[in-house]
Amino acid sequence: MAANYWASTQRRCWQFTKDQLASMRNKLEEEDPGLVQMYPLPQQRHLNIYFNQQINRLGKRLGVRQQALATAQVYIKRFYSKVEIRRTNPYLVISTAVYLACKMEECPQHIRLVVSEARSLWPADFISLDTSKLGECEFFLISEMNSQLIVHQPYRTLASLHSEFSMTQEEVALAWSVVNDHYMTDLPLLYPPHIIALTAILLALVLRPSTGTPTVQSGASAAGMAQVGNGQAGIAAAAAALAQAQARNAVAGSLAGGNQALGQNPQSSQAVQSPRDVTTERKANDARIGKVARFVAWLAESNVDIEAMVDSTQELISFYECHEQYNDKITREQIIRYVKARGLDK
Repeated sequence: MAANYWASTQRRCWQFTKDQLASMRNKLEEEDPGLVQMYPLPQQRHLNIYFNQQINRLGKRLGVRQQALATAQVYIKRFYSKVEIRRTNPYLVISTAVYLACKMEECPQHIRLVVSEARSLWPADFISLDTSKLGECEFFLISEMNSQLIVHQPYRTLASLHSEFSMTQEEVALAWSVVNDHYMTDLPLLYPPHIIALTAILLALVLRPSTGTPTVQSGASAAGMAQVGNGQAGIAAAAAALAQAQARNAVAGSLAGGNQALGQNPQSSQAVQSPRDVTTERKANDARIGKVARFVAWLAESNVDIEAMVDSTQELISFYECHEQYNDKITREQIIRYVKARGLDK
């Protein structure tokens, strides 16, 4: 794997602005507006959630590690930025992306095993027993991605920096989960992996509940993150920290009143907790505020694009709110409808 992201094809060829990405997708739909009108599909975020779920299901059956599944999701995003989804069988594309990603991430799976597990997951007629079909789709993916298959992931940055900010195991697990969740957004096509990793660290430090153990499964942190966000309070806390780093202001002043920004209510806690519990919670809050302060100070001394982090934070929290309206049945039915109607399951 290439070690230098800054010289990579990912940075030079597969990083877009939001306007560029929207224009590319609109252009694909305008090529055949009748097809788009005949087979309406859910919004892009809901499609991303569905694809993420299917990839994880297949990956679990195959015993594939997380980084290979993340690479598969990036392949699918790149592919569908070039090809209109209604012209493809997403189940075959998902299977092929996982198969190709496993080869690229040096954990290869036999093509017959991938086909067999895919057929057991989804309607058997959606995945042919003829492995040459998956081979043809693999060539299709490689061609549309111009053979640019190396993907740099945020996991490396997260692994190298978590000790820098004295993150607990729960905070690291939540940050890892946020990274997993970002593959259900457009962020992999918008910003460098280190921006995503730093945003995940920020959210884990600022928004993590002071009690209880966070859910750490991929895609499962959405409900928890939306809950601890408390509407705009979570965004405000994260944005305040980022604004402070950008302005190079004093850390202590920005974090004054941090208990409320972090979604805490000390008075209500004291009403239902013993003095010992209140003291413990206050110490935990002080520790968290100290971690945020160190993180902000580190950002202030770095050359990190703070605006990109602000936008990534807003995208993720917006996604968690959108996740609440996701309907798996409707999404699945709309995909199956056009696949069968257009004979793409043959």
